[in-house]
Amino acid sequence: MELVSRRRLELFSGRSHPGLAEEIAGHLNVPLGEVFLKEFANGEIHCRFAQSVRGADVFIVQTHCGPVNDSILEHLIMIDAAKRASAKRITAVCPYYGYSRQDRKATGREPITSKLVADMLSVAGVDRVVSVDLHSGQIQGFFDVPVDHLTAMPVLIDYLRANDPQGMVVVAPDAGRVKVAERFSQNLGTDLALVHKRRPRGTANTVEAREVVGEVVGRRCVIIDDMIDTAGTICAAADLLSERGATEVWAMATHGVLSDPATDRLKASAVSRVVVTNTLPIPEHRRIEKMEILSVARIIADAIDAVFEDTSVSKIFGGENLA
Repeated sequence: MELVSRRRLELFSGRSHPGLAEEIAGHLNVPLGEVFLKEFANGEIHCRFAQSVRGADVFIVQTHCGPVNDSILEHLIMIDAAKRASAKRITAVCPYYGYSRQDRKATGREPITSKLVADMLSVAGVDRVVSVDLHSGQIQGFFDVPVDHLTAMPVLIDYLRANDPQGMVVVAPDAGRVKVAERFSQNLGTDLALVHKRRPRGTANTVEAREVVGEVVGRRCVIIDDMIDTAGTICAAADLLSERGATEVWAMATHGVLSDPATDRLKASAVSRVVVTNTLPIPEHRRIEKMEILSVARIIADAIDAVFEDTSVSKIFGGENLA
């Protein structure tokens, strides 16, 4: 008797960002699987898949947004449930990877929490991880399983091309983002500038923008960053660019974390347009008039399809998804 194995793709979502998961499912033309998630009276999370996942290629979408710890733990519990239900392969899809900024020891006696999260995902039972624009490429090395690192750059570049890039200057808000900003400028055929910033030792969410390297006088400046959290870096850079003669300043980032007081800072700053993607849910009370939200669902769906079909993920991005 000859047995022919039948491959199955099963897509599930946690509760952190179901809207994005539904959009991904639409692009894949597959139904979003049903999963029962609830809390017991003491806050413990319970998970049960409503359908069999035995022998299936299971993709669990959960962006690590606030409450971050609850989102991560829910993700781990869902992965463990799929493993114990005999899923053939489990892929954790983390559009935003929690604790990504804690990727090194900046001072003594600190944890490297992004490595800890990687270890927890591995122990829970993941066979693969998919994420978008990690804070630093080294996080991929924290895993002992394959990591598909996606980038929102195609979506952001298409937006900039549709809004007349002539005379535009791509700006890196600090030295750590120069490499990414350079990719944007090369794709758009525009100039590149850099803001030199300083973060006072022993402080959090406090940034001082000191100087601009590059020609920005009389030009539209687009600041490129991986995330906007409290907006301190973006706003300090925008105000300095405006002082140095920029006619307009846009802020563009993949992850709109937007912790307080981000929206107030953005409203009061020299930034005239804020562009982020939907890797994180942005509630109505954090949306401001100058904000635009782009979707990365198609990029994630294409990556999931490539993983399922065992084809190249980097080919989707022309090799430019390496951090």
